[in-house]
Amino acid sequence: MKVICSSEESLYRPEVYRWRERMELMNPIGEVVVILPCSMKKPYSNSKSHQKFRRATKGYQEVILTSPFGICPREMENTFPINSYDVTVSGDWSFEEKKLAGELLKDYVKDKNVIANVSGGYEEVCIEYLDDVIYTAKEGRPTSNDSIYNLRTELKNYKKVKGRDRLINELRSIAIYQFGVDGKNFISDNTIAKGMYHRRIFTESKQIALLNKNTGFYSLRLPGGELLYDLGINIIEIDFELKTNTLFSPGIEKADNNIIPNDEVVIVRDDEVVGVGKAVLTGKEMEKSGNGVAVKVKDRKK
Repeated sequence: MKVICSSEESLYRPEVYRWRERMELMNPIGEVVVILPCSMKKPYSNSKSHQKFRRATKGYQEVILTSPFGICPREMENTFPINSYDVTVSGDWSFEEKKLAGELLKDYVKDKNVIANVSGGYEEVCIEYLDDVIYTAKEGRPTSNDSIYNLRTELKNYKKVKGRDRLINELRSIAIYQFGVDGKNFISDNTIAKGMYHRRIFTESKQIALLNKNTGFYSLRLPGGELLYDLGINIIEIDFELKTNTLFSPGIEKADNNIIPNDEVVIVRDDEVVGVGKAVLTGKEMEKSGNGVAVKVKDRKK
């Protein structure tokens, strides 16, 4: 589904506002952060410009500046809605766009070393909100051979982040975005990912989730539901035996009021996880509604 962002009012669309809120929870890894401009094509890595950038920045933390979403760490680029928004990339930024993106960027990079391969409005944001930045773009052209050469040269001063560390950071970042700040504990240090497209996520030889490449979100399996239950996230309590793949509102005793439609949820009966699925209603609606589908169940105890 395309998210159309055609005016400054798009800065306050619910999904855009929520994205910026969750970006406040993100932390970069490694010694240096590379700031890059966004692209028309999504995910960004599919664009010719970012394919150039990535050949130079492989092994380093990248963050993409973009409006109306503010920032996008590279590991989050396949996650909805940043993977499918549509906006005209003009390079001109309004005061409000600069302010929202600049404050978010400043909070994200913190005390890390920063290299910015940007121009135009992107560069203005960096100049106004960051100190001690190394700029590598020549003649306002971040994709030029000279700019890429400058970027490579500057990055040689820093250690690359190990592939394993980048993977765990990516999986944790997605979990934090999807489940909130405690979601970081959904992914352990020994978690592994299998598969080239949709990735199966395993912890201690148990599949806890499927990472959907199309949405960038986790789809829970029962062991993953047990992990979320231990963390106290997205829990729905019922008082009957779950025998079908549809959970209706009647019978739901309690639902986490933070749940919104399409959230991954954990269904619990007598302190035991009996199912996981995708919410159709909000948690408050589940508690108040006397009819209708509340959850589409995807995995349950037989």
